[in-house]
Amino acid sequence: MRLSVRRGRSPLYAMTVAFAVGSAALLAGCGGDDDGDGDGGTPASKYSAEIRRTAMGVPHIKAADWGGAGYGYGYAQAQDDLCTIANSMLTFRGERARFFGADAVVPFQGTIGQPKNIDSDFYHRHVLNDEVMQRFVAAQPDKLKQMVAGFAAGYNRYVRDIKAGADSTAHAACRNEAWVVPVTDTDIYRRMYAAHFAAGYSNFVAQIANATAPAAASPTMASAAKVKAAAATAAAAGKSRAASRSRDGAPHPLTIATAHLPDFQVGGNDGVGSNMIGFGTAATGDASPLLFGNPHWYWRGPDRFYQAHLTVPGELNVAGASFLAQPIVLIGYNDNLAWSHTVSAARRYGLFQLTLSPGDPTSYQRDGAAVKMTARAITVQVKQGDGSVAPVSRTLYESQYGPVVNLGALNPALGWNTSTAFAIRDINGENFRVFRVWMRWSQAKTLEEFQTIQREESAIPWVNTVAVARGANQAWYADIGAMPNVSAAQLSSCATPLTTALSAALPRTPVLDGSKSSCDWQSDPDSKQPGALGPARMPSLLRDDYVLNSNDSYWLANTAAPLTGFPDILGPAGTSSISFRTRLAHLLAQGRLAGTDGYAGNKATSETVRAMVLNSRTLTSELFRDQAVAMFCAPPASITVNSDPATGETFSPARNVDPTEACAVLQAWDGKALLASRGAHLWDEFWTRAARIPEATLYAVPFSSADPLHTPRDLNPAVKTTLQQAFGAAIVRVQASGFAMNATRGETLFATRGSEKIPLFGGCGQPQGYYTVACALSRLDQGGYDLNTATSANSYLQVVRFPAGDVEAYTFLTFSQSDDAASAHYSDYTRAYSAGQWLKVPFSEADIAKDTAFSTNTISE
Repeated sequence: MRLSVRRGRSPLYAMTVAFAVGSAALLAGCGGDDDGDGDGGTPASKYSAEIRRTAMGVPHIKAADWGGAGYGYGYAQAQDDLCTIANSMLTFRGERARFFGADAVVPFQGTIGQPKNIDSDFYHRHVLNDEVMQRFVAAQPDKLKQMVAGFAAGYNRYVRDIKAGADSTAHAACRNEAWVVPVTDTDIYRRMYAAHFAAGYSNFVAQIANATAPAAASPTMASAAKVKAAAATAAAAGKSRAASRSRDGAPHPLTIATAHLPDFQVGGNDGVGSNMIGFGTAATGDASPLLFGNPHWYWRGPDRFYQAHLTVPGELNVAGASFLAQPIVLIGYNDNLAWSHTVSAARRYGLFQLTLSPGDPTSYQRDGAAVKMTARAITVQVKQGDGSVAPVSRTLYESQYGPVVNLGALNPALGWNTSTAFAIRDINGENFRVFRVWMRWSQAKTLEEFQTIQREESAIPWVNTVAVARGANQAWYADIGAMPNVSAAQLSSCATPLTTALSAALPRTPVLDGSKSSCDWQSDPDSKQPGALGPARMPSLLRDDYVLNSNDSYWLANTAAPLTGFPDILGPAGTSSISFRTRLAHLLAQGRLAGTDGYAGNKATSETVRAMVLNSRTLTSELFRDQAVAMFCAPPASITVNSDPATGETFSPARNVDPTEACAVLQAWDGKALLASRGAHLWDEFWTRAARIPEATLYAVPFSSADPLHTPRDLNPAVKTTLQQAFGAAIVRVQASGFAMNATRGETLFATRGSEKIPLFGGCGQPQGYYTVACALSRLDQGGYDLNTATSANSYLQVVRFPAGDVEAYTFLTFSQSDDAASAHYSDYTRAYSAGQWLKVPFSEADIAKDTAFSTNTISE
């Protein structure tokens, strides 16, 4: 087999190719060569696929086999999103610093955040190491291997074509860059495996990448006493979980530096979210249940969704969305089933305190015996200021639990010293079943089969699931997947002063003594991997009215049937309030079935559901707007603003604010964030600041598990002065922005496409409680809320039902299919979303062929 490193490939790329050769035996029978470009000495694999495009550029890929389906899918994704995929492959290969330097950050928001390139490279080379990738590949079903090999070949076909001059106006931003190169099958597997860790390792990128060993030294009584004293200080400061990280994010008394706490939720401190509702036939009023799915997800980068339809006649017929550079539909529907996901509240990782062996900081004690860590010497090529490239090396370490992690930024006692270190274990590190679940679901025929697959695999990595099926009266909810199995007794018996302090700062994260085997994660009789909960101890619910989730725990999939009695690691069950967005989700579903929501009838029809999920209601305005107006505006009086609670900025001299205009705007506001709604930005700025007041102080009526949809409620008159300050600071922010106090939502919230600003609707799910989510990172006074910076916004939406002999699916891909400004599909879907024009996606062969935007292209090699 001939190997060549093409111009522009780095030495690390040559190493990746070499690994692919070494793993070729694992891919026997999968129909793909090592680099997917057919230049080996063995007969080249043959692939063929027909790519039919319909409205909005949705590709319907048809092939005679799984390899061909992957081939068409890889080619189609490259056609639309070459620059994003090629750039992201540098991330997964650990090559970012080679091309962009050490200190620049990853350019896309994603599940790893935006770490420095150097840290991203070391993290990915360490966690996605050759040994674990060989095991991951070997565990995959043959048909999935075929699809991966085909996907790599299809992507590479497009790279070859464009490098040879095809599509001359396409992908101008990257087509001539040295880092746009063919991929290996292993590159695709690395990208797939990296997605496992969104709720675990991915939140500790810098801490893992910088966990280098201290110099070996014989422990002294002084150093031991220093560590002991620091531990005692941290433990004393962490007396309660509630004090450790207050609901509003305000500073707490722990000596742990909370500014350096990892964002242990998927997507950051507030987390990215999603909505999904499954309506049974008692709610739809006909023979078909209905699914609404709506992940609030990234608009840019490799974790953004891509919409497609994959068909292998007689074996596969599935449509929906997947992440870029992944060949499997993750959220979608087939001839008989539809499913969606939301990020789960369950913890998927834990930390272990390692007691190090005297004189050897890379060995730790376990049941009285020394265990040597696994050392991994890694060299990363780094671009210098003069354009040259130089190697940078680190040796990173792994314990039997997982990678060593340096938490010294939180407190010196939590760093890696000569006596103590910490290791992180992610349950999904050993979960090689993830993509097998989605592959099996894509072929399932009944709801019962769907449930059986979910329980048999117990592999869903960090999300809840809702599903409906043809012929089934009920809708299914489950949080059944890979989760650590830690008993309450272990949390007590395996605690140390350091683990107690760290546990307080990371609620519901098991932090255990790693020196005792009795502190290992446990296994149930039905566990699918060591240390995992069995499916019998994970929550699920079937209902013929509705089930839903909007990122709170499993507790209230339906308020008429609370789920309780499950391990604490899955999330709270009635011990704390649910989010305003979850409350509104239930109120929407219940209002629909009661016929009190203003729409016709009382059934969950596709038309009505499509309308109600885009109506941009916000529960905080419905509950508190009138109360706030009464506090500040009856009559309006000048407000002296000393500081901005959202930024900490102090005003000197203080700002005197006349609230008269703002009061009039709030009084006239329709309480929603539709395109034409005037004043939503004013409310959002106010509530962002008001929500910083602790829940126990802000509300007059506290949370009650007996009335979770209506508590907490009522603004507390005792905090009127603080709320006035928040209102005044909000007015200052709006005035500084240049937007009118009564500007429309479409003026202040938008998606930028070139010089165009496409007006949009909705708002942040947290803290404002919008159900229609569009949450930008950009500030109002920095040009407006631009969803190009979104980490949590409506992304792929689907409303699916199964009338007799048909599949009826309406969808949006809110940010459009392509990242290429020259593409016809760079902004068309976004404009349709702005106008509320759902796309009815053709599914049958006849409907695909008669689509008004139909085009076809057959590719083969």
